[in-house]
Amino acid sequence: MLTFNKLISGGRGLAPVLLKRAAAVELDWDVRQKSRFDATDSLGRTLGVFLPRGTVLRGGDVLVAEDGSLMRVIAAAQPVLQVTLCAEHGAPFDLMRAAYHLGNRHVALELQPDRLQFEPDHVLAAMLRAMHLTVTEAQAPFEPEAGAYAAGGGHAHSSRQIQEHEHEHGGEHGHGPKPAADRGRPVGIAVQAAPVPHVHGPGCGHDHGH
Repeated sequence: MLTFNKLISGGRGLAPVLLKRAAAVELDWDVRQKSRFDATDSLGRTLGVFLPRGTVLRGGDVLVAEDGSLMRVIAAAQPVLQVTLCAEHGAPFDLMRAAYHLGNRHVALELQPDRLQFEPDHVLAAMLRAMHLTVTEAQAPFEPEAGAYAAGGGHAHSSRQIQEHEHEHGGEHGHGPKPAADRGRPVGIAVQAAPVPHVHGPGCGHDHGH
């Protein structure tokens, strides 16, 4: 078994010819969130991944084995729900509002200019359709947002890194330690709906619940 214990985010600094020669491993989001797992690469070999706890893999990352071998990480296509605007009456604000409500429920969410994408959930799908958005099932790579503490390469900081950052900056930029009573407390953000009512047409393309 090949053992990989190092990660090069996005393959930075590696020559394209090296990446082209490297084998690849396709992993869905569930596996890429784990720091330790076994998998099978494009050559049919079994590999073991042992990374620092809290590491999240993204498509385009490169794993480095103990012997120096490289392994390209590919975000595998998986079942997702894609949220798009109503073809006839949608407005960009609709997606913004949907992203707010999904984020308020701590949903892992991928943001694209023309759509939102998240793992299947029929309850959330029904909520979004009731908001006059179009929700469709698809098979696609899933790369959710890493969060406010994400590093430049799209990898989330560990809790230790966050604590070190807060200590270093002394609360600068709003990252300072919060009172224990406030930690984890939901923050209310007012969202005002557009004043113009949503009018349905025969080609609206989503379920109106009638």
